[in-house]
Order: sequence, then C-alpha cells, then structure tokens
Amino acid sequence: MNQDTPQSTPQGTPLSTPQGTPLSTPQGATHSTNGLIEHSRLFIGGAMADPAGRAVIDVVSPHTEEVIGRVPHASREDVDRAVAAARTAFDSGVWADRPLAERIDVVTRIKGGIAARHEEIARLVSAQNGSPYSWSVLAQALGAMMVWDCAVAVARGLPYEERRAGALGPLLVRREPVGVVAAVVPWNVPQLVTAAKLAPALLTGCSVVLKPSPETPLDSYLLAEIVTEAGLPEGVLSILPAEREVGEYLVGHPGVDKVAFTGSVAAGKRVMEVAARHLTRVTLELGGKSAAIVLPDADLEAAVAGIVPAAWMNNGQSCVAQTRILAPRTHYAELAERFAAAASALVVGDPLDPATQVGPLVAERQRRRSLEYIALGQREGAKVLAGGGRPADLDKGWYVEPTLFGDVSNDMRIAREEIFGPVICLLPYDTEEEAVRIADDSDYGLSGSVWTRDAERGIEVARRVRTGTYSVNTFGLDMFGPFGGYKNSGLGREFGPEGFAEYLEHKTIHLPAEYGDPAGGEA
Repeated sequence: MNQDTPQSTPQGTPLSTPQGTPLSTPQGATHSTNGLIEHSRLFIGGAMADPAGRAVIDVVSPHTEEVIGRVPHASREDVDRAVAAARTAFDSGVWADRPLAERIDVVTRIKGGIAARHEEIARLVSAQNGSPYSWSVLAQALGAMMVWDCAVAVARGLPYEERRAGALGPLLVRREPVGVVAAVVPWNVPQLVTAAKLAPALLTGCSVVLKPSPETPLDSYLLAEIVTEAGLPEGVLSILPAEREVGEYLVGHPGVDKVAFTGSVAAGKRVMEVAARHLTRVTLELGGKSAAIVLPDADLEAAVAGIVPAAWMNNGQSCVAQTRILAPRTHYAELAERFAAAASALVVGDPLDPATQVGPLVAERQRRRSLEYIALGQREGAKVLAGGGRPADLDKGWYVEPTLFGDVSNDMRIAREEIFGPVICLLPYDTEEEAVRIADDSDYGLSGSVWTRDAERGIEVARRVRTGTYSVNTFGLDMFGPFGGYKNSGLGREFGPEGFAEYLEHKTIHLPAEYGDPAGGEA
C-alpha cells in the first residue's frame, strides 16, 4: 500500500553501470528502441499472465529523471485472480502439506538464485531508487540473501508439533500455516523487506500475494524468475505491482488470512483499519526517529565513524536510521565539528558509481519534503552545520546534500517527525538520565544505539530505552533476533522464531489420558 505516485518524463534512458555497460535484460522482458526495460505481463499464480487492464507504471531514474522501465499496473481483477490462485494452492496442500525438508530445499534454491544474481539485483534496485550501489550490494542483495539463509536455519529449529503435559491430561500443540498472506513492501529496501516476509511465509507453508512498490517493481521480476527456477509450485506466489488503491483492495480482500506491511505510520493505520473489516491479522513495520546516544566516556572518533553510516545510510531513506544524535554538552562542540566534517566529506553522486556514498532520493516529492524540513528547521531556530540544500554540481536528479542540524531541541518538528531523507539532528544533553529521556520522548521506538567505553554501562542504557532493537558500540540488524517497534513504529516482529510465529496458527489437541508420555515431533 504505497502512498505515493511515481513520476515520469516522456524520455527513456538505458540502465547502465558508470562504465557504460548496459544492465542485462531480465528473462521475459524486452528492451524497446529507447532502452527501456519493459514487462508486459504479471506474475500471477506462479506464471506470467496478461494483466486484466491496460494501465502501466513508468519507472523513473532518480538520477536522470527519465523513464527507465515500464510494467503493467495490476488491477482489482488481477488481485482477485492472484488471491484465488493462492487460496487454491493453499487449500490443496500442494505446498503447505509438503514435508518441511522439501520446502527448505526450494527456499535454499531461491537463496542460491539471489546469490548468483546479486550484482544484477543491486544495480537494478539502485537504478530505481537511487540507493548507492556499494550499499545496495550489501543490503539490497546480500542482505536479502542473508534473510533467506537465516530463515532456513530458524525453520529447522522450530517445533511444529509437540506434546505437553496439561492440567487435565496430555496435549498435542501444533503450529500450522496461517494461510494466504498479502505482503506489501516499500521502495527503500525492496528485496530485503520482501525476503523478511516471503521467507517465513513460504517456509511455514503459506501462499503469498506480493505487492511491490510502484517505484521499484523491476527487481520483483527477477525474483519471479528465481522462484520459478527454484521449483516453487504454481499458485504459491503472485507479484502485483500497483499503487495504493489496489494495495488497499488486496489487504482488505476476504480471501487473505494475514497482512504483512512495511511503510509509513499513516499507511499502516489505514492497513489496520481496512484489514479489521475481516479480522485479518496484521503485522506492521513502520517508521522511526531513532536516537544514537554518545556518552561522555565514548571514543569520539569511533562513535562518529560508527554513527555516520548509520545516520545517512541509503540516502537517509531507512526506517532504522540514527536520525537523532545525542551529544553530551561537555563534548558537544567537538562532536558537532566532527559530525559536520564527516557529513561534508560524504561523496554524493550517481548511485551506480561505486564511489558514491549518498545518491538521489527516490522521487521529486521526497527531495521536496527534505528541503521543506530543512527550511522548517531553520525557522525553528536550528543551525545548519553541514549541507542544507541541493548539491551545486548536480543540476539534474533528486539530490539533497547530507545535512546536519545543530542546536536542536527535542520539541522541534525536525527532531520529532520522520523526514526520510539525509537530514540529521544533533541534540545536546547534560546527564545520562536526560539522554535516555530524550531518546524515549518520541512517538517512535524502532531502533537506537549507545556509544561508550564501558560496555556494561551501555547495556544498562539499552535496557532503559523503549525501542525494538538497540546496539551498543555498533549498529546492525541481525536476522536471528526479532525486529520490530514500540509505539508508532509498528506491531509484531520479523526475523527469528518470533517472526515465524506471525505466520503460524497455534492449535491445541486434547489427548486421552492413556495416550502416553509427552514427546516432541516435527510436522
């Protein structure tokens, strides 16, 4: 359920690396005479099929502002076909009734397909959303591969059926697939977020209708090729690029048993409202305004080196980005100077250039939003320490300079609202208690970090901050641990056994007293 409309121009340009080598054409796609990657069909029920309508989505390069691809825009009729195929596949047991080992074999082949094509995936995602290629290789492609890999390991260790001693007699507790899943993913890290939903859904035996964002639909066609080659049965997966109206129809479809959504808070609330009509279970991974706390005893050089990539990652378009940096007042001036110098040194440019560290924002609306917040921050009394506008040497593309605000108080809108761009706030504090209070004084609670020479002290801070994931003297996202948020950052968890639980129903079977001693078993 994407809130935004992709923008386009009438011209097209071929996708290429900085060296001028065109990207390879995905199977089933065609290059038109003007170099566009074009798809004319949708992946419905495990096979390419003609769309019900004639509407299309133009994919626009945020670097050139030109159309680089075109795919069909799925319609409500296509959703009906996809949900029906998913329901038939699930009810028939063609996937859900397969032994876990066989499902693992197929998912392992999917992971292998992503590994084999990871550079192609990274280039294609970067071309669509402006993510720096070096970051795309790690997060968009290899990160997605890691999600699939970790999910297989978790699947092997889950007890799908176990016997327990009950109060009234022996019990058999089963964990069964929830059914048909609607997975709605955003444009910022499309393959990683897709894997976070698709991997546990498939491994537990669910069928899935995936709706990629209209800004980044091209990589979903690579995924369709990979799952087909891996041997995923027909009907188990459909992929429907579409705008928010069709996304809303999908999450409210009576044939859907569970919705897995990643996106904005506003869109998440709407998803929950629509899904509630049928009491469809929902997991929501939403926004963040995470705080990195630098304690007075921290190694300042190491803290800056660790926080800068965590703050400006993916051009600032990351829900877990450390967008509020809390600096002790005793070291504030030095940290302001260090962070400003680091922000100014970031290489801004063509996302497909391996040297680029900050690329363009995904769309003109995102650039405008960031620039409006920069102007707002100045009106609120904050001071621009680095950046603050469009790069002078880039007259085309949706670029914003890596921007750092100083003299920020936590009641300013730039400190409270998710900007989703390369705009970071530096806030002073006097005591550790005040730092924790500022970190928690937010509508969000998704991520955060603390930097100190005393790891035990850092762990105590981590225990006190109310947020879903936290890092001590590092920053990361581990796929074996649960990921999700407090407050407006969402509902439910992804990754680890906790993420698998979101795709399982739990059934209790009461056994006769003479059945025997409790023992475990695997479905």
